[in-house]
Amino acid sequence: MEAHNIEPKEVVKASKKLGRDAAQEIASESKKLIVSKGKKVTVFDLAKEGVTDDAIDAMLGPTGNMRAPCIRSKQLILVGFNEEVYLKELG
Repeated sequence: MEAHNIEPKEVVKASKKLGRDAAQEIASESKKLIVSKGKKVTVFDLAKEGVTDDAIDAMLGPTGNMRAPCIRSKQLILVGFNEEVYLKELG
């Protein structure tokens, strides 16, 4: 993010566990969710489909906590890391 001069407004430490309720709240305030797990990228159109259980499940790791990193930019949520997605969506 430093290479592209992106400054986070808020950083949440990994020790603060964010579970299903937090994921639901974050998703409900957004229009698009992109989840990256390795090379697999899944896009959820929250504006069209609404917040589904599949979308929330994709945001959570095996322990039931939000996967990292999680970036919220305007009406977009990026969960997990995929450099191509970051470059495309965050410029």
